Amino acid sequence: MQLTPITWPRLADALAERIARGPAPGPWWRVAVDGAPAANPAGLADALAEALPPLGHPVLRVSAPSFWRSASLRLEYGHEDVDAYYQLWLDTGALRREVLDPLGPGGTGRALPSLRDPATDRSTRAGYVELPPGGVLVLDGPLLLGQGLPLDLTVHLRLSPAALRRRTPEAEHWTLPAYARYAEEVLPEETADVLVRADDPRHPAWTG
Repeated sequence: MQLTPITWPRLADALAERIARGPAPGPWWRVAVDGAPAANPAGLADALAEALPPLGHPVLRVSAPSFWRSASLRLEYGHEDVDAYYQLWLDTGALRREVLDPLGPGGTGRALPSLRDPATDRSTRAGYVELPPGGVLVLDGPLLLGQGLPLDLTVHLRLSPAALRRRTPEAEHWTLPAYARYAEEVLPEETADVLVRADDPRHPAWTG
């Protein structure tokens, strides 16, 4: 697969332009930037969210960790259980019910930007937001593909195993087997609509 060098700002602009050109999949776009925290998917998602409004697309910005299950469920099998991290941490039902389905075909456009603070494990008490037609949901987080989430455009930030280990804090190395399993089972490099190689954070490349 041939990848083209690009800068992060230009990548955000290119993704925004792709959305603006359409064709729109429905009244709203549901876009996900998928990647391990070490790849900083939130950074690209934030840049994309800034690039879209000038092109006429209002944005709802959502971070997947704000839809994690409660700590009592996430950590039921221990604080460093790889299988739980891979399969159970994200409350896909809540994410679909509160965000993705309302912004899908026949939806209301009324979505919840966050459910639970992942640091405090408390409800964020966020209010619902009305995203007008033409709006774009920009979601970021790890391990988002292969879960049956209804998404219209997916971007995967790829790190080689060596880069992932190098850029992941040592305290989080217990999560690395989950990403190895994800790469093997889900094949995000092949299933994502857009692939970005992020081994060198200064010099990304993509399949634009």
